[in-house]
Amino acid sequence: MIEILNLVKRFGPTITAVDGISFHVGKGEVLGFLGPNGAGKSTTMKMITGFLAPSAGSVRILGCDIRDDPIGTKEKIGYLPEGAPAYPDMTPREFLRFVADIRQIPHARQTELIALAVQRTELAGVMEQPIDTLSKGFKRRVGLAQAILHDPPVLIMDEPTDGLDPNQKHAVRSLIRRMAPEKAIIISTHILEEVDAICDRAIIIDRGKIVADGTPDALMARSHHHNAVQITLDSEIAKSAEEAFLAMPHVAEISRHEVQHKKAALTRFTIYPREGQRLVDEIGAFARARGWSTHELYAEAGRLDEVFRSVTTGDTQ
Repeated sequence: MIEILNLVKRFGPTITAVDGISFHVGKGEVLGFLGPNGAGKSTTMKMITGFLAPSAGSVRILGCDIRDDPIGTKEKIGYLPEGAPAYPDMTPREFLRFVADIRQIPHARQTELIALAVQRTELAGVMEQPIDTLSKGFKRRVGLAQAILHDPPVLIMDEPTDGLDPNQKHAVRSLIRRMAPEKAIIISTHILEEVDAICDRAIIIDRGKIVADGTPDALMARSHHHNAVQITLDSEIAKSAEEAFLAMPHVAEISRHEVQHKKAALTRFTIYPREGQRLVDEIGAFARARGWSTHELYAEAGRLDEVFRSVTTGDTQ
């Protein structure tokens, strides 16, 4: 549904904001678009939606090149830009009616579609207030409401939960999950937990280039902490336990730190396996065989923030 091929954006002779990126998004897919500030995320999204013209490359939405039919292509897109801009002196009701008119939605359907967008974004309580008087979170929801108003098959959202409280974030993520089966969705976000919560796939870009592309699980498998075992034991046995763990053939390294606890002195170990090994069952059986009191035991899936840093800064840890 979204096809990006060798997309480039230059500003002047020296600045290349987006440097030849290619990817596609299919129906039912939610793509997380990640990168540090200045990596080219917002510029890419502006080109996908026709807000900026690319210096080179192509954008196709449902098979149509946005340069060949810009108006027809944009009819298929819902776009929540960075900052969720809106006319500050309008109320949400006036703004959504204005957007419906601009999109040439028949008046017979406007009331129904506006009511649905308002219900989905929980805006009912502020519909008659000037947008300028709304909180950042409500302004964001007004922007989201205009993006989904015409029920587009493609959604492009730049930081959709920015400024929302935890309950509002949960509501927006639930809405995205409900809409996802019938749409292709791209979400730019700085919130890495959002990727794990709602995205089927994630792309990380840095300096205008794609540096990682995969499912959240596949990306976390690249983490140094993938399959690392966390086990917490009584501190009085910490030294002997560490020596015993290090002697196990599939253990690569161990780190440990003391844990504050009201009733006992505890030590938490992080035990890193050799490549390709999964240790949690072995570690659990090892501790039980020695009669150790285990206060905590689990295997980590990996840490997306660690992978993000490694591919965008060159750090390996």
